[in-house]
Amino acid sequence: AAAIFNSAFGSFLGIVITPLLLLLFLGSSSSVPFTSIFSQLFMTVVVPLIIGQIVRRYIKDWLERKKPPFGAISSCVLLMIIYTTFCDTFANPNIDLDKFSLIIIVFIIFSLQMSFMFLTFLFSTRNNSTFTPADTVAIVFCSTHKSLTLGIPMLKIVFAGYEHLSLISVPLLIYHPAQILLGSLLVPTIKSWMVSRQKALKLTRQPKAPVKV
Repeated sequence: AAAIFNSAFGSFLGIVITPLLLLLFLGSSSSVPFTSIFSQLFMTVVVPLIIGQIVRRYIKDWLERKKPPFGAISSCVLLMIIYTTFCDTFANPNIDLDKFSLIIIVFIIFSLQMSFMFLTFLFSTRNNSTFTPADTVAIVFCSTHKSLTLGIPMLKIVFAGYEHLSLISVPLLIYHPAQILLGSLLVPTIKSWMVSRQKALKLTRQPKAPVKV
């Protein structure tokens, strides 16, 4: 539930943050049709979620018996979205991105990813924090990750008709694979930390046996 809220809230927050960032970094104003954007995002994000929850109530028992391979289907669809988006972006003749700039973008994105994950880890493990080790793992991954499945439609809605849409999609195209790569590399380390931390907390909470005199 927290991950779904984080994803949806981050997408809607981006509608407000994006024009402000454009104004800050480019020094130019931008107008965003909020009504159109919210209605389109509602139809592409909220409505399918509501329909899915309604349908699930009626086919839940059937799904538990048959257990369709939704995990594999989801992975294939996500891979197809990444592939087609890459093709659409770099096949655009208007995109003007040299190799050096691309390398710089990759370096910046990996640095941002590591910085965000490190900061969220420090925040969730501070002394007065009430988060469990499992909560910390969820926070580190959920709060720093964004998906192309929401990012690309949002870019197309916010920047509809913009001739350089392919160019501004490049950071997101790199960000998504980067988080998958970093997540895969960090899973063993974070899992080991979580297990050891849980064992340590369990030992500290065990009541001490009375000492006989």
